[in-house]
Amino acid sequence: MQTLRLGSRGQDVRTLQSSLALIADGIFGPVTEEAVRTYQFSQGLEADGIVGPKTWSALGIAPYRRSITKIILHCTATPEGQDFTVEQIRQWHLAQGFSDIGYHYVISRDGTVHPGRPESVVGAHCLGQNACSIGISYIGGCATDGVTPKDTRTPAQKKSLHDLVASLQLRYPGATIHCHHEFANKACPSFKLCDF
Repeated sequence: MQTLRLGSRGQDVRTLQSSLALIADGIFGPVTEEAVRTYQFSQGLEADGIVGPKTWSALGIAPYRRSITKIILHCTATPEGQDFTVEQIRQWHLAQGFSDIGYHYVISRDGTVHPGRPESVVGAHCLGQNACSIGISYIGGCATDGVTPKDTRTPAQKKSLHDLVASLQLRYPGATIHCHHEFANKACPSFKLCDF
């Protein structure tokens, strides 16, 4: 990939824009530059608006593929018994200033696995761990009051979570499994790894 900056044009710009959830018109204008600066800042990179090797690498775009060493488990911290769509979660994350949904996968209460961000794109799910990890979230994680942490996984969610993690470990040999609370002072995913 080439180094891109304000005024660049072409397919590499389209790839960049798609990765940042922008309209992929192939023109690196002020909107794209601002999105790049925001993304760089969120990843702890120099927010200069120029897309070079470090930014391409953070985005996980060839030839700068991400090295996945962790699979991090999350919950949506939503009330037990209530379903939410990937689009609703995406809107929550966009409202918080992210460029897209933070998770790579979301598991509905019926066990359906929904894609979020592409695996090739760095997530926004675990501060300090995003560049090297895949983030999976199940819908739930709170009691019906919507506040008290609780493992609300349905049997279908548990099975899908196991199956998804197993398939990811085949694609990323050596990747270790973690709960979000290992890296942050929160209950997420409302269960311990030994209960996975």
